[in-house]
Amino acid sequence: MELVVKDVQSLLSVSEIIFARDFNEALIHQVVVAYSASTRQGTRAQKSRADVSGSGRKPWRQKGTGRARAGSFRSPIWRSGGVTFAAKPQEHSQKINKKMYRGALKSIFSELIRQKRLIIFQNFSLILPKTKLLVEKLKKINLKNVLIITSTLDNNLFLASRNLYAVDVRDVHSIDPVSLIAFDHILITVEALKKVEEILS
Repeated sequence: MELVVKDVQSLLSVSEIIFARDFNEALIHQVVVAYSASTRQGTRAQKSRADVSGSGRKPWRQKGTGRARAGSFRSPIWRSGGVTFAAKPQEHSQKINKKMYRGALKSIFSELIRQKRLIIFQNFSLILPKTKLLVEKLKKINLKNVLIITSTLDNNLFLASRNLYAVDVRDVHSIDPVSLIAFDHILITVEALKKVEEILS
């Protein structure tokens, strides 16, 4: 299949096996959920009555004082006591094998092409790391919410995009399924697209 390279108005031949796949919603959903889960820290922790420091002695005798019975200074209903059902560190990551992950990326790229959300440029760079220059460049091609993918990380583009809320710059090895579906458009260079094709083949 052939795709249009926008800035030079030429055609780029790409593999149909990779870029003309059926949309597999179930697979994409599974991979996106697994990827999102793996980014969770899961490091929260609280102290239960077993973890709180304090004496194990009974505060006062069981009967005869007129006060409510109490068996521990560390009871969750006491001030400075432990937490009921205290949270512990958790591992949230889910296993996704390479074949499924690559299949999801192929399906996402194919759908981006069908929806005309994948824009290909021969070259997309800035002479200076200035946000103003990047905004002007994107305005000319009528793009606001966009993920820019280059073959290697372009430092000028990266620095210029940092202060823009709806613009992100990645190299080929940093793309992920969540980013690909989160942006309205994906702007990718020819060299980067060839690398994607090589990685997914």
